[in-house]
Amino acid sequence: MIDKTVIFEITRLKRLGWSERKIARHLRVDRSTVKKYGENPNRRFKKPPARSLKLAPYLDLIDQWLSQDPQVKATVVLQRLRSKGFSGQITIVRDLLRKLRGPQKHRQAYIRFESDPGQQMQIDWGHFGSLPYGHTKRKLYALAVLEAYSRMLYVEFTHSQKQHSLHQGLINAFSFFGGTPREILVDNMLTAVIERQGSIIRFNDAFLDFLRIFNITPVACNPGAPHEKGKIEAAIKYIRRNFWPLRSFKDLNDVQNQAKQWLTTVANVRLHQSTGQQPDERFEDVTLNPLPDLLPDCREVCLLKVHKDFAVRFDGNSYTTPPWTIGKKLTVKADTATVTIYNGSKKVVAHQRCWQRHCRIENKAHKEQVQKMRKRLWQDRQIAAFASLGADARLYLQGLIEAKIPIKKNISKILHLKDEYGSAAIISAIQKTMIYNAYGADYIENILYQQMTPKKHHAPVKLKKDDLNRITLTEPSLQDYDAHVLKWRKKDD
Repeated sequence: MIDKTVIFEITRLKRLGWSERKIARHLRVDRSTVKKYGENPNRRFKKPPARSLKLAPYLDLIDQWLSQDPQVKATVVLQRLRSKGFSGQITIVRDLLRKLRGPQKHRQAYIRFESDPGQQMQIDWGHFGSLPYGHTKRKLYALAVLEAYSRMLYVEFTHSQKQHSLHQGLINAFSFFGGTPREILVDNMLTAVIERQGSIIRFNDAFLDFLRIFNITPVACNPGAPHEKGKIEAAIKYIRRNFWPLRSFKDLNDVQNQAKQWLTTVANVRLHQSTGQQPDERFEDVTLNPLPDLLPDCREVCLLKVHKDFAVRFDGNSYTTPPWTIGKKLTVKADTATVTIYNGSKKVVAHQRCWQRHCRIENKAHKEQVQKMRKRLWQDRQIAAFASLGADARLYLQGLIEAKIPIKKNISKILHLKDEYGSAAIISAIQKTMIYNAYGADYIENILYQQMTPKKHHAPVKLKKDDLNRITLTEPSLQDYDAHVLKWRKKDD
């Protein structure tokens, strides 16, 4: 419905001799509107069509959704309205959103490239904010993979854009499509393209090794040419506008599960605007290369030391291992769901991955093993004899355990020293070593030797002539000595 003020401006500008085109551009209205109201300013307003009344019960709800996401697409709003009982079509939803948002900018034209079935897949990353885990936030990314001919889409959500995340996401995509294309189109992401000089492109070595297994040829877009990968750019926008709005997520697994459902029920069964067909139906004409029998292991891999709390530090958290691995370096392999720890090629333990930070992910069996080891240790006859010396002895024994020093060997030696020097001397030496955190039988033996060895005081030598005994010498200057040495060195050279 046109405003009275606009009608007034149309008639005023027409009297000034402005053309209909100029008036329409100035007032941002259609030329037909300028013509109609220029010829007859008093024409009656048409009543809104009855079909728009269908949206009346849902206006508050639509306003609420627009406040959450002002750019939410009409298809998403229609999906939500249908779940509320709305029976209208998308046309009136689009008309209402267009009216609420006002005039939109014109889109730029671009050249569209078409590929043969199974010839090319296009990939790209999109950033989708972050997910909260307790007091921690993890950035959220989506790897979109599109079969270019059919527009069949796959999405993999991750918390990382590193090399292993790209490779694992592609493997999951190939499994989803049931095969691999002959080529894959990428932009200039560092995990795919290291550098380029004109038409000469240096691809990432790890990326080439990965593609070689699948017999795929990489193709890199030219910088500043978004139309070359327009299909995947449009797919990222489609994910933002159709999947992402008005949703909430618990964790990464929840995001991925909702994305899989959306791909099956919405994205790949919609009528695609460019092809005029559903992607899943058009995908029936696509023949892909078969997957190899053995898929590569693309988990994140690192070599980590097991600390004295029988745990490795990985991605901001501690993951426990059996106590016999303390001090060893173990191989950690992690994907989005699991952190698996290996000793060489042998699997030691697997933990569910934690996306919070500063947490300890503990296997109860590991803690029980530590408790059993300590219980057996205290039941040893020599350990019990040493512990009977008092509280200082028990504290010292705990220090030996934490310092990962051989317990029985050191305790046996200390007990031999007790037989030689006595219990009081041993306790005194233990107290001194604990001040400096110097644990071990050798330190105690050294202290006992220094304490028990008598010090000899030798009287100064006396000469027959008493005057000579009163001679005092000044302390020599070491700088003069150094200068003298350097002087002679120069002469020798």
